[in-house]
Amino acid sequence: MGLNTLMSTDFDFPGQKSVYKGKVREVYTLQNDVLVMVATDRLSAFDVVMPKGIPYKGQILNQIATKMMKDTEDIVPNWLLATPDPNVAVGLACEPFKVEMVIRGYLSGHAAREYKAGKRMLCGVPMPEGMKENDKFPSPIITPATKAEKGDHDEDISKEDILKRGIVSKEDYEVLEKYTHALFQRGTEIAAKRGLILVDTKYEFGKTKDGKIVLIDEIHTPDSSRYFYAEGYEERQANGEAQKQLSKEFVRQWLISNGFQGLDGQTVPEMSDAYIESVSNRYIELYENITGEKFIKSDISNIEDRIFNNISGYLAR
Repeated sequence: MGLNTLMSTDFDFPGQKSVYKGKVREVYTLQNDVLVMVATDRLSAFDVVMPKGIPYKGQILNQIATKMMKDTEDIVPNWLLATPDPNVAVGLACEPFKVEMVIRGYLSGHAAREYKAGKRMLCGVPMPEGMKENDKFPSPIITPATKAEKGDHDEDISKEDILKRGIVSKEDYEVLEKYTHALFQRGTEIAAKRGLILVDTKYEFGKTKDGKIVLIDEIHTPDSSRYFYAEGYEERQANGEAQKQLSKEFVRQWLISNGFQGLDGQTVPEMSDAYIESVSNRYIELYENITGEKFIKSDISNIEDRIFNNISGYLAR
């Protein structure tokens, strides 16, 4: 197969001040408080970036995130200004809040693991007795995480600790809570139209120079959210079966089955071209299910040049 993938960029734009390289995104800060965020095809799991990229993954995540931003901008303001390229979002530079607002509608993933270990309190929020994995909570719960410095795992934290430690002011935190519930409600409605259940997700927020709180980063993508297929959900719960998921969980499961969980001394299993193509196809399926639109592959014969030219053209305007 050997399809082209975008593993990293090394651009130099007029007025460029700095570059930050995250696990899968690269963020260029320009003059006038403009950020250019490039979604690469890097794949990260267990906080480890895999040696090979996934064709179209950057385009898929960027297009889902920017579409969802546009579909929620009437209820929550966001950082987005333009999408000059399928892999690129341009927006306002913000001071990010040092917490991720994780919201859960169901007892899944991390919450389910904690529950199984006997805990009935997560981030200071009580979880009812007698729940099974993937049961719906009586109402969605917010379980924040502190944003880890590079390389560290994000950590659970309670609202009380966030306020006590002065990570976010009480006034601002109330806005973050209100926005998180509103976005999750809208995301749930959008998912339901596509025959999906939005199980849990995370939102990140920042403050613009003039003090406005806005939604930043990605939203409702399969990397930041967990989805179940609605059809058959009740039956699977009743029979104690695993739910049919729409997230990158399938990559994690493949890695686990090949002896990798990101622990010291473990090596990433070899990903064959056939396996990488299957992951790319799964991401395309995710895109089409989440957006309800057909995925249109962009030209990847020379991705870096394409991206650079599109961004340069936008900035010149």
